[in-house]
Amino acid sequence: MIETSNLIAILGMAFATLACRAGGYFLFRTLRPTPFLRAMLGYVPGALFVGYVAPALAAGGVKEWVGAAATLITVRLSGNVAIGIAAGTASAWLVWLAR
Repeated sequence: MIETSNLIAILGMAFATLACRAGGYFLFRTLRPTPFLRAMLGYVPGALFVGYVAPALAAGGVKEWVGAAATLITVRLSGNVAIGIAAGTASAWLVWLAR
């Protein structure tokens, strides 16, 4: 059975996520971004990803660095981010299991 406080937290997070997405769609439906703003917003996903990965690498050890290197190499060779992430995760697990 789900506790009431957990259900309220889950529903609250779902509503916050929906509000953020719907707000973005509404904003860009009513306002037309300039080409400069469109170009600038194109860099946001990469910057966010680096913002998540950099602290983990800074605090991490061999496992994290091997996983990151495997991800970069695989993405560079295959051109597929999903395959790269899978390869990086598998590499990190293998290093973790070998220890």
